[in-house]
Amino acid sequence: MRSQIFCAALYAVQALAAPSWTSTPFNPPSIPLAVRSPYLNTWLPQGGGNALNDEWPTLWQGSVTGWVGFAKVDGTSYSFLGSASVDGVSFTKATQKSFTFTTTQSIFVLSAGPVDITVTFLSPVETDLVKLSIPFSYMDVSVASTDGATHSVQIYSDISGEWSSGALEWDLEWTTTTTNVVSHALTLVNPAQWEEVNDHIQYGAVYYSALNGKGVTYQTGRDVVVRAQFLNNGTLTNAKDTFFRAISYSWPVFAISKDLGKVGTSPASFLYTIGNVRDPAIKYILAGGATQSRSLYFWSKFSSIPQLVSFFLNDYSNALKTANALDQKVEADANKISPDYAGIVALSIRQSLAANELTISKNAQGGWNTSDVLYFMKEISSDGNINTVDVMFPAFPVFLYLLPELGQYLMEPLYRYQVSGQYPNKWAVHDMGPHFPKATGHNDGQDEAMPVEESGNMLIMALSYARATNDHSQITRYANLLDQWTQFLIEDSLIPANQLSTDDFAGQLANQTNLAIKGITGIRCMGEIWGLLGNKDKQANYTSIAASYVQQWLNFSASTTGPHLTLSYGDSASWGLAYNLFGDVHLKLNLFPKSVYDEQTAWYKTVANKYGVPLDTRHTYTKSDWEIWTSAIVTDTTLRDLFITGVKDYVSNGLNNAPFGDWYDTITGVAEGFKARPVVGGHLALLVV
Repeated sequence: MRSQIFCAALYAVQALAAPSWTSTPFNPPSIPLAVRSPYLNTWLPQGGGNALNDEWPTLWQGSVTGWVGFAKVDGTSYSFLGSASVDGVSFTKATQKSFTFTTTQSIFVLSAGPVDITVTFLSPVETDLVKLSIPFSYMDVSVASTDGATHSVQIYSDISGEWSSGALEWDLEWTTTTTNVVSHALTLVNPAQWEEVNDHIQYGAVYYSALNGKGVTYQTGRDVVVRAQFLNNGTLTNAKDTFFRAISYSWPVFAISKDLGKVGTSPASFLYTIGNVRDPAIKYILAGGATQSRSLYFWSKFSSIPQLVSFFLNDYSNALKTANALDQKVEADANKISPDYAGIVALSIRQSLAANELTISKNAQGGWNTSDVLYFMKEISSDGNINTVDVMFPAFPVFLYLLPELGQYLMEPLYRYQVSGQYPNKWAVHDMGPHFPKATGHNDGQDEAMPVEESGNMLIMALSYARATNDHSQITRYANLLDQWTQFLIEDSLIPANQLSTDDFAGQLANQTNLAIKGITGIRCMGEIWGLLGNKDKQANYTSIAASYVQQWLNFSASTTGPHLTLSYGDSASWGLAYNLFGDVHLKLNLFPKSVYDEQTAWYKTVANKYGVPLDTRHTYTKSDWEIWTSAIVTDTTLRDLFITGVKDYVSNGLNNAPFGDWYDTITGVAEGFKARPVVGGHLALLVV
C-alpha cells in the first residue's frame, strides 16, 4: 500500500506546540536537508516543530521527496528519517533530542534506545567553481552508545521515485551499480528536455549512493517490501527489481544499508549522497536567435557521473572541513551585529545559492571552455523566470560576501543578450526568459516591464562588482550598453512614469519616491564607472546630473504632514521603506544628505509593528530582504536591531512551515506566499556595508 502521501495542506498556517528538543540558534519554518540546486532542493517542514521522523521531506514547494531512515539497535527497530509505515512490521520512532543549523549544515540528534543517532545534512557552500557546481548533497549518519556498553547497530536509508518527477504517473526506470560505490540511478522512461512539472525537472537522473564495503547491502523494489526486509532482518538482499513502472505504482524505492557492527562510545558512521544531474542544463539564446546548450561547470573535471559520485563521496572530509570553516567565519562576522542576525544569515545562504547553476560551454574542438562561465538563477516560487534582474539585485550581497566573481557570471548572460541587438527596448531587460532552465530572451520586448528598476539595478550591480574586485573588464566590454541605460534613467527616473517596481505584487504606481532613489543612484554609478574607465568628462557630467536630481527629489518627495519621505510624490500621508538608499551607503557615494537618513530613522521608530516595519502605507506586509537593507541605512543601532529582531521573530514564530518566505505580514507574522527564493541572499547586506 501507499506509504507516502502528498501533503496537500502542508503549508497551511497553524500554531503548533513548541518543539520538545533544543533548537540552535532557533527553530526555522523549514529545515534545509539537501539544498544545492533548483531541483535538489529538499526541506523538512517545521511549523511549530516536526522532528526529522515526523514528516516527509519535500521539495521547496511542498511535494513529497520520499526519504526514509531506519536503524536497528540490538535487534530493535527505530525510524530516524521520514514518515513511513510498514504493514505488519512494528518499529519505534527515535526521540529527537536536539537540532542545530549552521550556514552549511542541519544536524539532528535522536535517541534510539541505548544509542544516539546524529544525522548531519551537509549542502556544501564552495568557492571552488568545480565543487560549487556539483548538484549533490551529503547525509552522514553517526551512531554512538550512551550507556557505556557496545551495541549491534545496522543503518538503512532509501529514496523514492518522487525525487525524479513532479508527475507521479510518469514511468520510471533505474539501474544499480556496485563497484567501489553502490549507486542507484533513477531516470524517466520518456524524459522531456528543458521541461518542468510542478517545479520538478523532467529529465536527467537522480543518484543515491554510498561507498561499498563490508556490511553494505542494497535493494530496489516496492517500498513496504524493501523496508520490511531491513526491519525484519537488519540487512538487504542485493536484489534488483526489474519491473520498471510509474512512480506511484507499487512505489519503487532504492535502498542502501550498512551493518556498523558493535558500536561503543566512539561514533561509527555511514555516509550517503543524493544528487540530481541533467545534461545539458541550460538553453541559452545567442546572437541571431540561435540557442546554445550549456552544461554544469563540473564537467570540466569529470568525464562521467560514476567518477563524480566517487569523488564526491571520498571528498567528504575535505567538504566538512571547508564547511566548518565557513560556518565559523559567517557566525563570527554576523555576531558582530547580533546573535539574531547570525541566525538569519546562516539560514539564508544555502537557500539563496541553491537557486543558481554555474555553466560552461564547449569550444570549437569539443572541449570544455572554462573561460566562458555563465551563472543562471531561477526565480523560485514567484514565477520561475531565469536571471530576473530584480531578484538578482536583492540577492547580490551573498555573492559579494562569498565570491564576488559569481556576480559577474550572473550578469554576463544579460549583457551578452542585450548587446546582440535582439532585445528592442532601450532599458534593461527584466529577465532572460519566462521559465528556468530556458534562457531564451524576450525578442518581442514583452517581458515584465520594470524599466527604471532593472536599469538602476544593473548599473548598481555593475559598480558593486567592479569595486569589490577591481576587475574592470566587464564594465569595459559593456560600457556603451550601461551608458544607454543611464540615458534612459536621465529621462525617466527623477519623475518615474506609472510603472512597476521590484515589489510588483503591490501594483503599478507613478512618481515612486523609492524608485527615483534607485534611478538617481544608477546615474551616479555610471559616473563612477566612467571614472574607473578613465573618462573624467563623462564622470563629471553624470555626477552633476545625479546631484541636481537629488536636490529636486528632496522637494518632490517631502511630506507636508510628517517628517518622512512619501511613497509617491504629492501623497503626503504616504510613506514606505526607502531601502534603495542602500546603494548609496554600500557604495559610499554620499549622494543623499544625512538629513534624509536621520529623518527616516526617526520615522520608522514610530510605525514599527511586532514583526517589523510595513513595506509601505498600502499594506501591513513587508519584505525581509528590504527590512535588512533598511536596517543597514538607518543611523541608530537600536532601530537597526529592531528590524533584525522583527525578521528573526517572524522566521522563528512557529506559524509558517515553508522555506524562508521573504514576504510576510508585520502584524500576524504569517508568510504571504513566497518561499525558498534566492532574494534571502540580501540578508547579508550588513556584512558588505
